[in-house]
Amino acid sequence: MDKFSIEPIEFTSDEIKVFYENIGKKVKKLRAERGVSQLELALSIGFKSVSSVAKPEILIDNKHFNLEHLYKIAKVLDVEIKYFFE
Repeated sequence: MDKFSIEPIEFTSDEIKVFYENIGKKVKKLRAERGVSQLELALSIGFKSVSSVAKPEILIDNKHFNLEHLYKIAKVLDVEIKYFFE
């Protein structure tokens, strides 16, 4: 079996920003399609304020969803987590 070789890759901050923006847009779109408010979603995944969902949806203050958030959001909105990465 051949050994897999890993080469260093440069990731720009803009590239990462676009990645998080796309995930936020998908959360916002799906939430709106399901008729769920930001506050309802925030409370259902264990947050106490709307800003916990509002900021990551549009990447305000560089806030973004982490994997745990996306797992919980996927469960609440009844989709597979892979939806956010497609």
